[in-house]
Amino acid sequence: MPRFATPLAVFALFITSVATAYEWPQWLGPDRDGLTSEMGLLQEWPEGGPERVWLFSDTGAGYGGPAIADGKLYILGARDGTEQLIAIDTESGKEIWSAPLGEEYTNDWGNGPRNTPTVDGDRVYCLAAKGTLACVSAKTGDVVWKVAMQDFGGSIPSWGYAESPLVDGDQVIVTPGGPQGAIVALDKSTGELLWQSTGATDGANYSSIVIAEPHGNKQYVQLLPEHLVGVDPADGSVLWSVDWPGKVAVIPTPIVRDNQVYVTSGYGAGCMLVEIDADNNATVVYDNKLMKNHHGGVLLLGDKLYGHSDGVGWLCQDFATGERVWRERSALGKGAIAYADGRFYCQSEDEGDLVLIEASPAGWAEHGRFTLEPQTEIRKDKGKIWVHPVIVDGRMYLRDQDLLFSFDVSGE
Repeated sequence: MPRFATPLAVFALFITSVATAYEWPQWLGPDRDGLTSEMGLLQEWPEGGPERVWLFSDTGAGYGGPAIADGKLYILGARDGTEQLIAIDTESGKEIWSAPLGEEYTNDWGNGPRNTPTVDGDRVYCLAAKGTLACVSAKTGDVVWKVAMQDFGGSIPSWGYAESPLVDGDQVIVTPGGPQGAIVALDKSTGELLWQSTGATDGANYSSIVIAEPHGNKQYVQLLPEHLVGVDPADGSVLWSVDWPGKVAVIPTPIVRDNQVYVTSGYGAGCMLVEIDADNNATVVYDNKLMKNHHGGVLLLGDKLYGHSDGVGWLCQDFATGERVWRERSALGKGAIAYADGRFYCQSEDEGDLVLIEASPAGWAEHGRFTLEPQTEIRKDKGKIWVHPVIVDGRMYLRDQDLLFSFDVSGE
């Protein structure tokens, strides 16, 4: 700063610094769409990949991704038989605190928690794999309140609760599933039940709720094992419902644009686009087997969808028509996708390869790749790298079970 900087210049510098600070406070970012307006990132990676800033090697077992706000990274992991919410300083990579949530979930496909925490002001909301929903102080790690999905008639899904809680206004919304009502809204300050959607009774699966506003009518949209539904935020009543042929596991988060909702899931289920009219009538625009996304996620950028499709490869699909634009079958194995500054970050679930490609409907064009090293020992017998990359404030965060990496992808 100049020695004799004016108050106006100081204020302008402050505004600039605030404007360039980015956060990732929940699953798929601020708007739950996996997109960011962040610019100035590396457009080409050097050989061997971007510089690693730090490696945190005690995240524990689990598939939960990071939430990042106010200089802290929040992530779930199982350590010493207990699922924990862990807070880490984003600059140093040092642990700040941890909060116990309950007994570790165990499974043939990997132990531990499976979701991303949600940061809302000075509170963090997280869901343990056995169904404990907790509200935790972001400053101290003290648990403010806990409830269990079983309190609302829920049963643990085959691979544990994996949904990332949605905080909207004074409500935190989650999906316990079951005959008492699939979706609940709780008072975010106390955990008290506000409503339960008795009109939807599918069991819980693994997708996360998003907000839609077709024709200006706000609603919560969730993909359940057998139905895609929209519910009223005021009382949980079902506004519309469309059958969905979910098989084995329904995982990817619905994608909302204007009056339309796109969904996909693996195991041969396929994909579907639904149009919601002003009277909350839902009409299927298309339903095909082109995109069959297992759990690596699909992103909508412009008017095209991008992600990996089982049996097809990496795919670009037209959002409006459902038709294929391009596919790439040999460059990278099945995995997850993330986006920032005109680039997709694609990660293979088996090898841990990271590839930077153009975010373009013109085709697969690489701008660098590397293989994650080291890789965790506890994954060798079961599980894969299923945590999606997160790119925020010039850093790329990757997780392989108990290993959490921070890479510098800023263009500076």
